[in-house]
Amino acid sequence: MKAVIGIDGSKYGQWALEWLSKLPFRTVPSVVGVHGLDLQSEPAPFLTHPTISGFEPDAGEAVHFLESRAQRVVTETQQHLKALGLKGFIRVEKEAIANALLKHAGSKGLLVVGSRGLNALDRFMLGSVSTAVTLHASCPVLVVKEAAKPIRRILFATDGSPASEKARQFLTRRFHVKTNAEPVVILLVHVMPFLRYVAVKDAGEKLLAQEAAKLEKAGYHVRKFAGVGPAGDEIIKLVGREQPDLIVTGAKGRSAVTRFLQGSVSIKIVQRSDSSVLVVR
Repeated sequence: MKAVIGIDGSKYGQWALEWLSKLPFRTVPSVVGVHGLDLQSEPAPFLTHPTISGFEPDAGEAVHFLESRAQRVVTETQQHLKALGLKGFIRVEKEAIANALLKHAGSKGLLVVGSRGLNALDRFMLGSVSTAVTLHASCPVLVVKEAAKPIRRILFATDGSPASEKARQFLTRRFHVKTNAEPVVILLVHVMPFLRYVAVKDAGEKLLAQEAAKLEKAGYHVRKFAGVGPAGDEIIKLVGREQPDLIVTGAKGRSAVTRFLQGSVSIKIVQRSDSSVLVVR
């Protein structure tokens, strides 16, 4: 499997590489690091805050600064790849980083990006790279929120949809649970709507039981959680209580009407959770 990672010299790019070395993949992915050298929309720092009135810096100097930074990022990333025992290469693309990442990832890779913690105004005005790729990617997206850690507790949110099935298959086919190692616990959650029907509750419990059986067959230990209410809100509450190492969810839910009324559950989780999130397509 190919893993395409956004790198910019920040700690988030370093964390993304380290996450790849920690995740329990059956086959170690090959890495494509992508650095976006967007000369039109990414001015050098000394251009944004000139200190001398009337100072007009040379545009060529700005380009040289950005190209020098890109070369430094490439060198540091290559060294980091070697230290982690990962194989791959780095690409510098002269375009917006979100577009470059989507182009390289295609539909069969894994796209890995860091969450930069933009404030609310920045997100409103510019959009977040992590949100953009989560919305538009045709492959799974891992949004890294924190430094890499051993994966012991994974929260998996399911609603029985095809997207949830793909997410569960990622856990059972892409990840390998070693029977002689410390157990990996799946916090399996299904959130039901505010409907006072016994049939709805029974269907939810049946879904949890079916999903748990498939995950246990793959070697995971499973704890089941049934919630009631807006799915995104209930999942975030559970994340706060259980503090999982990773959240896994499908990209879309069962109902277009539900998505319209509640918004995208996966995007809510990406934006509001403190844990790293894997959104599977």
